[in-house]
Amino acid sequence: MNLKMWLKAIQIIPKISKEEWDKLDIISRWLIITRAAVLVMTLTSAVIAGLLTAIAGHGLFIGWRFTLVIIGLVFAHAANNLINDLTDFSRGVDKDNYFRTQYGPQALESGLMTKRQFYKYIAVTGAVAVAAGLALILTQASTTPGNPWITVALMVAGAVFVLFYTWPFKYIGLGELAVFLVWGPLMIGGGFYAISGVWSWGAVAASIPYSLATVTVIFGKHIDKRMEDAAKHIRTVPVLLGETVSRYLVLGMMALQYVLPVVLIFAAPRYFSWIILLVFITPFLLKKEERRMIWHIYTHPRPTEAPAEAKDFWPLWYVAAAMIHTRLYGGIFVLAMILQTIFWTLIH
Repeated sequence: MNLKMWLKAIQIIPKISKEEWDKLDIISRWLIITRAAVLVMTLTSAVIAGLLTAIAGHGLFIGWRFTLVIIGLVFAHAANNLINDLTDFSRGVDKDNYFRTQYGPQALESGLMTKRQFYKYIAVTGAVAVAAGLALILTQASTTPGNPWITVALMVAGAVFVLFYTWPFKYIGLGELAVFLVWGPLMIGGGFYAISGVWSWGAVAASIPYSLATVTVIFGKHIDKRMEDAAKHIRTVPVLLGETVSRYLVLGMMALQYVLPVVLIFAAPRYFSWIILLVFITPFLLKKEERRMIWHIYTHPRPTEAPAEAKDFWPLWYVAAAMIHTRLYGGIFVLAMILQTIFWTLIH
């Protein structure tokens, strides 16, 4: 057991040598190869789905189903990350010090594991996700007013994105749209249904601000490796639109994360009250240098060499800035929703 490495792996993607790898426990290895630092975004979406059911009232929140949704979604995302690495390795995308192998270990490309060992991690991780999903499906009709076949359809849609995100979606400019749909309507709207058995377009609408936050992260990553992707004929949106347009699109999406909650107070009053405006404190909770960094990074071209302040996370640049904002924004968004749930409980 290595608690220090566990904590490190859920905060950053640690760079690690083969000698260090061989000394790690199985959980540390799983956290590193699944890129657990980004799984927090899925955890946030799952928590938002649960809080929306609690806010909706009428006994829609079912705690054990909420727990299964968290397990299912987090392990599905982890399986997706593993499958992405396997796909890119098999297609030769990560070969010759490609972007992915520079910011953290790609277990196969870095020689940390054999394919056979990697398949075992995929199988176990995927099995946990499927088991959680099956438990939700098989108990849907008996514990909620919902139709289990709708939950099946939602799971199938999620599986399609898990299996085909890296190829072909990312290759044809649909990767960013896939992320928007998965971390918003599917995870939050679908999670709401899996927990409660009730479909709510209001919950889907409520998912959009945080969904946009996750899209800024994938946009930032794709801007960072735009040149490498273009050379390998991977046509992400930043490859298609260019760096400058993509940078300002990210700033626009960040702005919408503050505009949309105001709109949703009126458009989805069942889920949002003035309490959601707590998200406006996010920029003020960022360190002064972080605020300056995010604005400076997205209003200037990418440096050709690692700046002094980026030595710990280079070649991550745009994605690092987006992740700093998204982590804090997601935390404040969830805090606001928890307070909203308490407020709803008190007045009812």
